[in-house]
Amino acid sequence: MVPVAAFAQSCPPPLASATRLVLVTADGMTTPSARMQRFERAVFGAAWQPAGGPQSALIGRGGMAWAQSFRSLAKPGEPIKVDGDKRAPAGIYRIGNSFGFGASSRPGYLRVQTGTVCVDDAASPAYNTISSRAKVGASVHGENMWRVAAYRHGLLVDYPTDRRARAGSCIFIHIRMPGATGTAGCVAVPEPDVIALQGFAEPGAVLAILPEAARGRLAGCLPAVN
Repeated sequence: MVPVAAFAQSCPPPLASATRLVLVTADGMTTPSARMQRFERAVFGAAWQPAGGPQSALIGRGGMAWAQSFRSLAKPGEPIKVDGDKRAPAGIYRIGNSFGFGASSRPGYLRVQTGTVCVDDAASPAYNTISSRAKVGASVHGENMWRVAAYRHGLLVDYPTDRRARAGSCIFIHIRMPGATGTAGCVAVPEPDVIALQGFAEPGAVLAILPEAARGRLAGCLPAVN
């Protein structure tokens, strides 16, 4: 039998050391419709256990594309993420701090206020970071977060920066607004579920965004299919 610790090390970071997981899967790489489910395990390498049932979610209007940092998992013909493609980044990432319009006592919480901007301008050194208009200036392209109702509650995703490759920026988990049929590249669920995820992820959690066909490429690292 392979020792648990050795088995865990064979899984990609940050999944190998995670004890909480938010798994988002879709039937293919071109659909915005997805499924989300939370899982937990007591120790690294142990079997994942459901922490609630599956729920519907939305991802990018163009579906998903492999992040540059996970392109080794891509099969020929599967897309690679670039800024502006309206695709969610397939891969595995740490979930960061919660954010929102109101005040909160959550550790590290980011309050979105007038001027809060997420920079998606690859010409800017602030690419893929949250800053303010006062710091980056009016000419730098970015998302004025205080004007986006879907950001009333959300979570940051620790998505790796690659300005040269324009590899994608400003990836969040946020509110699914009424009538929405896809996102610009984020993951969206109803507002009560976002708030629940903020609590679930507070001790530390990992987000995996994958097409169903790729689950086998991470055999033993992900929860078993029910």
